[in-house]
Amino acid sequence: MAVDPVCGMFVEETTDLKGMVRGRMYYFCSGTCQEGFLRPEQEMRRLRRDTAIALALATPLVLFAMVIPLLAPGFGWDFVMTPGGAMTPGGAMTPEYEFLMMYGGFLLATPVQFAIGWRFYRGTWDSIRNRMANMDVLIALGTTAAWGYSTIVAFLPGVFTDRSTYFEASAFIIALILLGKYMEELAKGRASDALRKLMDLQPRTATVVRDGKEESVPVEQVQVDDLLRVRPGERVPVDSVVVEGTSSIDESMLTGESLPVDKAPGDPVFGATINRSGLLTVRAAKVGQDTALAQIIKLVEDAQLSRAPIQRLADRAAAWFVPAVVTTGLVAFALWYGVAGRSFSWSLSIFIAVIVIACPCALGIATPAAIMVGTGKGAENGLLIKSAEYLEKARKVDTVLFDKTGTLTKGKPSVTDIVPLAGTEEEVLRLAASVEKGSEHPLGEAIVRAATARGLRLSDPQGFEAVPGHGVKATVEGRAVLLGNRRLLATSSVPLGEAEGAVARLEDAGKTAMLLAVEGRVLGILAVADTVKEHSKAALAALRRMGIGVVMLTGDNPRTAKAIAAELGMDQVIAEVLPGQKAEKVKELQARGKVVAMVGDGINDAPALAQADVGIALGSGTDVAMEAGGIVLVKDDLRDVVASIQLSRRTVSKIRQNLFWAFFYNTALIPVAAGAFYALGIGQPFNPVFAGAAMGFSSASVVTNSLLLRRFRPQL
Repeated sequence: MAVDPVCGMFVEETTDLKGMVRGRMYYFCSGTCQEGFLRPEQEMRRLRRDTAIALALATPLVLFAMVIPLLAPGFGWDFVMTPGGAMTPGGAMTPEYEFLMMYGGFLLATPVQFAIGWRFYRGTWDSIRNRMANMDVLIALGTTAAWGYSTIVAFLPGVFTDRSTYFEASAFIIALILLGKYMEELAKGRASDALRKLMDLQPRTATVVRDGKEESVPVEQVQVDDLLRVRPGERVPVDSVVVEGTSSIDESMLTGESLPVDKAPGDPVFGATINRSGLLTVRAAKVGQDTALAQIIKLVEDAQLSRAPIQRLADRAAAWFVPAVVTTGLVAFALWYGVAGRSFSWSLSIFIAVIVIACPCALGIATPAAIMVGTGKGAENGLLIKSAEYLEKARKVDTVLFDKTGTLTKGKPSVTDIVPLAGTEEEVLRLAASVEKGSEHPLGEAIVRAATARGLRLSDPQGFEAVPGHGVKATVEGRAVLLGNRRLLATSSVPLGEAEGAVARLEDAGKTAMLLAVEGRVLGILAVADTVKEHSKAALAALRRMGIGVVMLTGDNPRTAKAIAAELGMDQVIAEVLPGQKAEKVKELQARGKVVAMVGDGINDAPALAQADVGIALGSGTDVAMEAGGIVLVKDDLRDVVASIQLSRRTVSKIRQNLFWAFFYNTALIPVAAGAFYALGIGQPFNPVFAGAAMGFSSASVVTNSLLLRRFRPQL
């Protein structure tokens, strides 16, 4: 058995409803799902067009059948005299109004039923072939019964004594269901978009060195062991090993860490990472589908498309509801016609009454109504929820994994400590910023920003020299200034002295300590670190109060990760995790029965976001992360992780209530419609006209219950 990647239904692999995408075969339960997956843009345009036409044709029917009689009670009805002598509308419709409702209704409802609603007939046929009843069966069965009964009343007036029609019900059911589906599809992110953005990171060409000459070739033609030249500002074409040159490589797209990594001969570099400074000659090690970027693309694709979509509650119920309704209707018809000896038309009216009373109007809007209100309320609170699937899953989350850099922290280094050993803080910061003036290194930029914020006057450095992996040298105001780590000072024979203890303390706190030496003497220490976001601690505390476990998952080193975790009050830390391993860590937790949410902002988080039961992406993050996530936090506030889970629980509660009431109104009247009480001598035979009232009442209760979601307020 295969799983339909669109609706999650199980499908026999022998079906002819299938399609090949990127070398993988997918199977579908219906042509609608097939077209939606293989040609999403075309299906979206068709759905938008069909929804607009259905609403345009069905709305006048609803106005004349339901709204106008309420607003103008005397319109279209004969007046009768009450026992007190007053005139009140009642009796029957006027001939003109009856003609309008019958034949005008037929003209408007028929194209909705068979042109716009053809997708439901096709879906019904496909579900019958797959032996799995879905919502298409309910919709087609219910609307056809309403339309067919109304058509018989209109064109065969002698068949039924009752002259009520249900054209507005059949047309509006289809219109409402299409509207709900369109709204859901509009909000749904597609795996293809995220994958396309990932693929766009791959450089198109590479500079290959052959026979001592440089040659630009398509990256697909690069072979293992080819020598490649990578200039400053260019992306590394494929996974390689440095042969010649030193530089700093921005690996944030791969690791999520904001600080570039110094590279020297023998060090590995990865495809699509950015060369920040020096000229490099590298030897290709992995090409094509073996590169780290290609593996990330594959992980995102596998995680998104192998996730078992949650079956819609209405579809699950339809599996037994449809056969039960049809069986009840047929049994009622057979008993009245064959056993009780009633006429064919009388028995047929019983059958139609059963089908009409079970017409899934409220059932069709039970989920979309709550989803539309819930997602709208989410948008008001800065939560973009892509589909009902993520809402249903988020309520079950019991473990939340957080990326560190850019998620729990700001993702931008800043000066956290200035320790003067001689002179003042301002002097230490001014000299350090003067050395780094014009630097493109994130640490240098952080120091310059701190000095600028204090209004310090900076001097222009002379003879600036960057020492990869060590620090920088320059002459400032005629004095030799060094700024870097212990190794820089050691190679320049500058003793650390009392600075050693301060440096150790800062590094134990997970900070990058830089020593400032002037004319061979340590003047002070500056510490730079990625700082925790303002509301991270409050968000984590709220999750713990809800009984949800929180875990840090980061590619950073354990010392830095544990320092940040201690500041946030987190107990669980998983450090030094590569992108592919992040998805594996999510799988491990899922294998232990955990329902996992992953919160991240970078391309490196995309596989884990896709693999998690619920991926929560920050709006300040990359487009790829936002596409891979099922929920996007627009405000970049981690307290919205709490709000999204709370909103999920509230919305799914409303969906379940809606489905209960939708089924209750339908099923409670089925025995009445089948004539069970009349057979016992109680009441009168059920008139199909009451089916419309039941459908209207159940729909009103569903919409009203959904609107209560407007009262939602996050509890933090």
